Amino acid sequence: MDWSFVTQYGPYFVNAAYMTVFISFWGVVLAIAVGLLCAAVEVGRIPVVHGIVRAYIELSRNTPLLVQLYFLYFGLPKLGVVLSSPACAIVGLAFLGGSYMSEALRGGFEAVPRVQLESAHVLGLTRVQTFSHVILPQALSTAIPGVVANIIFLIKESSVVSAIALADVMYVTKDLMGMYYDTYEALVLLVITYLVILLPISIIGTVLERRFDYARR
Repeated sequence: MDWSFVTQYGPYFVNAAYMTVFISFWGVVLAIAVGLLCAAVEVGRIPVVHGIVRAYIELSRNTPLLVQLYFLYFGLPKLGVVLSSPACAIVGLAFLGGSYMSEALRGGFEAVPRVQLESAHVLGLTRVQTFSHVILPQALSTAIPGVVANIIFLIKESSVVSAIALADVMYVTKDLMGMYYDTYEALVLLVITYLVILLPISIIGTVLERRFDYARR
């Protein structure tokens, strides 16, 4: 292990980690928003919109993220729409993650017993009150494991954004390996960086899952 390489180029990985966290954070936030909207449409069975949502989910889940990024980064400029590398990365993660979040959240919505809706109706709650106070809390508690798994999945998928010249941790790793051939040291720093980012999320997800499971009991 060449420790001089680690001390010299470690700060590059720190800066790259900030970029990875930035695009992952906004990609996940938008993916949850898109997933929540799509799940609500699917559960509500809105005729025309439901078909559009299903088409989006199938398109998103059956095309690689790399292809989606290439379309955003290289294809959209042909149509007169130019996005920066970070913007393409965020939109790509949101586009891919929205479909996965939708399926996880839809499962949570469908797990809410019908009697809960009937009880809310008998109590005189409006549709908005029923959704926000009765359906959503129970659906989220059921969907937590799937949502957390999708968050981790999206952060790991962010490694693909290096293909559109975005200086994330994977981009820095490949750059240093190509220039100095210190493959072992660069890969060790790469693994450590992803562990630092992902391990806390995994732990928090486990804690939340246990607490929601305890609350349901």
